[in-house]
Amino acid sequence: MPELIALHPTPTPTPRLPAAAGARAFAQRIARLAVRSLYAELVLYPKPGLVSLVDNGSHADMTAATFMRSMFALRRYFLDITQAGVDDAPFHALKRLGIDAEARMLRATAGINTHRGAIFCLGMLCAAIGRCRARGVPLTAAAVQAMLLQCWGHALGAHSIDAGAASNGAQARLAYAASGAREEGARGFPSVFAVGLPALRRTLAEGRGMREARIDALFALMAHISDTNVYHRGGIEGALSVRRRARAFVACGGTASPDWEARALACHRAFVASRLSPGGAADLLGAACLLQAVTVN
Repeated sequence: MPELIALHPTPTPTPRLPAAAGARAFAQRIARLAVRSLYAELVLYPKPGLVSLVDNGSHADMTAATFMRSMFALRRYFLDITQAGVDDAPFHALKRLGIDAEARMLRATAGINTHRGAIFCLGMLCAAIGRCRARGVPLTAAAVQAMLLQCWGHALGAHSIDAGAASNGAQARLAYAASGAREEGARGFPSVFAVGLPALRRTLAEGRGMREARIDALFALMAHISDTNVYHRGGIEGALSVRRRARAFVACGGTASPDWEARALACHRAFVASRLSPGGAADLLGAACLLQAVTVN
């Protein structure tokens, strides 16, 4: 799975690449880590209501193969948007890359939305990581978030209120006053930096493995965010159910509890029975996985 980027010189001297070639190699590596982060989210199990290699969760229209086709179609996007960050591209250029990537995703999946939220969230993080690299800023989580807001914060704020009602998420925002990916982006993805990533790192620091860390991060995000995917499928009652079950899992110690897997599986089955799917939390988990792979602290 994603390895930590080598941020310091290695003991063995290596030939220096020209600046442009070095930046391109960096962008290629970040793109690989972004795709691997999406794959890490896909293969995680048990994952309440969500598609995995084990089953399709609450979805009748998509499988793990659908997600794999989508990830394959997005490889070039993550490279290009990281490079755009290196080049200090304006927000409208990043947005154009995202729109084109969404079109490629939909062609690859026959019109099924597998990664719309991830295109936005991970794409903006890739751009911010690229900009940090160009400015010689050490890759810490705080630096990536600060760079994101410094370079594109104003445009992201305008983007958050410039949302039509075509998507399911937009309709849920209008119907339930629920926040979504755009609102997260306008604030620098606080759920990723303040909830998902800390939960993931806390579990690792306590000596449990990456699988457990990702489960804990997912449940922490489910307990915290207002997920338009859940509102669309289950309304207010569904959203309250997701948050209540996730908070109960966290309150019992998460994966530190000996029976955590049985409890996570029971939650998965309950979500499937109610057709609930916390896809927004899944996208943010992918972002947390990317930051864990890229940043030093």
